[in-house]
Amino acid sequence: MKKITFLLLWFLNFHLLYAQQDTLIFKGQLSAWLHYNESNDLSTWSGARYIPQLNYLYTLPNKKNIDLEISANMYGNLASNFTDSLFSAGQINPYRLWLRYSGEQFELRAGLQKINFGSATVLRPLMWFDQIDVRDPLKLTTGVWGILGRYYFLNNTNIWVWALYGNNNARGWESIDRNKNYPEGGTRIQFPLLNSELAFSYHHQIIDTRSLVGILPAFDKIAENKFGIDLKIDWFLGTWIEAAWSVKNENLGILTNQKMMTFGLDYTFGIGNGLYIMTEHLSAINSEKISGMETSIHFTAMSASYPVGLFDNIQVILYYDWANKSLYNFINWQREFNKLSLHVMAYWNPENSTLPAQGTGGTSLFGGKGIQLMLVVNH
Repeated sequence: MKKITFLLLWFLNFHLLYAQQDTLIFKGQLSAWLHYNESNDLSTWSGARYIPQLNYLYTLPNKKNIDLEISANMYGNLASNFTDSLFSAGQINPYRLWLRYSGEQFELRAGLQKINFGSATVLRPLMWFDQIDVRDPLKLTTGVWGILGRYYFLNNTNIWVWALYGNNNARGWESIDRNKNYPEGGTRIQFPLLNSELAFSYHHQIIDTRSLVGILPAFDKIAENKFGIDLKIDWFLGTWIEAAWSVKNENLGILTNQKMMTFGLDYTFGIGNGLYIMTEHLSAINSEKISGMETSIHFTAMSASYPVGLFDNIQVILYYDWANKSLYNFINWQREFNKLSLHVMAYWNPENSTLPAQGTGGTSLFGGKGIQLMLVVNH
């Protein structure tokens, strides 16, 4: 609450002193779903979500702007097994709350925000700050508290610098929570290279293993450094590589080092209305030493989408877990109306997923076999 109050007071004071012209926009997204999964004890789920969003833009002299975004994630679920069991839950959480000062070649944004980058689409080693699940039609992810600065050079090179504070949950491929009482920080530089884009990223954070007593040694403060590189090439086939290495400064066994790499390709075939196919392969190794290979996982993903007429689209997403010889199957038929979309989704997956935790609470349940209907209204 202190963070929210400070941001609002700062924004109001800036407006009174410097604002030249302002624009207020209010919009929102309402979604409702019905979900059946025979693998769950509570097989039938229904729910609704509303994300109201307020954007306020101040136009300043010398082509400068200051803008604000405030949004909330409000949702409720109701689950039943058609007999005597009933479960309900709901939450209201801040979703985005940030202030931004920007010009033609820079921006500085502070507050609860989404930060994501990298060239991979599905199997993303650089999923350091978000948990976007490509199977989720809403592409929901919780934000992080912090400050992000970006500068854009005229040759399309751009530099990112960030400082985060007050975030404690593990994200993406991580298995250990961070200590929210210590700041995090990092940087990224991305620049054009012939007909491609190359980027280097770095992040430093403090993790806390005390919630994993009995599994790991109990430390409240372990420094973790993350290094990333990603390359995207515009060839006849779209081609990209994304890799990351994270290392802790304490010995946590095979969790001391994590090395990940994804290689991807995509192409749109001139079949009918255009068949888009994308594939990625990820290899991840956990080890005590940098050169070790104690445990490894390998995933291959394939996504195909085809527009059926002007208003319908069919998408299929497959994952294959080579270590467990498990196949994840997902299909989504989407129908677009004016400010409204209907999704009919079906999946057949292992009950115990080895994919990283993705999405945010109440979105969907993709373990086992099931079907989900979702209606989304944007206003």
